[in-house]
Amino acid sequence: MELVNLRFPTELKKIKHMNIALLGYGKMGKTIEKIAMERGHTIVLTVDKDDKAYDITKADVAIDFSIPNVAFNNISNCINHQVPVISGTTGWLQDYDKAVALCKEKQGAFIYASNFSLGVNIFFELNKTLARMMSNLKQYQVSLEEIHHTQKLDAPSGTAISLANDIILEHSKYEQWKLDETSENVVSIHAKRIEDVPGTHSITYKSEVDTITIEHIAHNRQGFALGAVIAAEWIAGKKGVFTMNDVLNIG
Repeated sequence: MELVNLRFPTELKKIKHMNIALLGYGKMGKTIEKIAMERGHTIVLTVDKDDKAYDITKADVAIDFSIPNVAFNNISNCINHQVPVISGTTGWLQDYDKAVALCKEKQGAFIYASNFSLGVNIFFELNKTLARMMSNLKQYQVSLEEIHHTQKLDAPSGTAISLANDIILEHSKYEQWKLDETSENVVSIHAKRIEDVPGTHSITYKSEVDTITIEHIAHNRQGFALGAVIAAEWIAGKKGVFTMNDVLNIG
């Protein structure tokens, strides 16, 4: 079986200077601001959760790490004004198809990722490969665990949901995921909230005789923020709906 095929660019180089809007100015927004400025960009707009009116046209690109109940409005506003938008907000995906349809209608540019970390996106590919390898070994039962800081609003995390959905796609045994429920055809996700944990995701296949686990541990928010800025740099001048696989040339 062919293992994960990673074709990263030789270097992830910054492009020309950009004016960036930050939609969501919490801890992640502030980390993105710092990295974007270090890479030579200017933050021209910061929008917090209670800000209703703002001029998105100031920006060359927007990065949305807001909250679930405003994310779709933020993304739609960008697309309607021809501002490319990168979103890492989770918990709003019931409206994802509407955002994709709007982007296509307006010929805009949009990337959503449940996780922008470069390491996590490698982890996504490892997860899919392992699920394919385990598909014929029915004696193993899979489970996921995710741990995040206590300020995270959604559970399970968007990253855990992406991992579970990829297992379901690649492994014939599983039909759905559920939170804290274990049964034969279910991918069980266990979510924990612990102070000051940036993000840990582990996937475990357990049988009566052994256990196989793969794990990604984030040490800080900088990896997520760097990936979002790289995605914003990459999307400049493009039209369409993309993923981090496109940005990193994975697969």
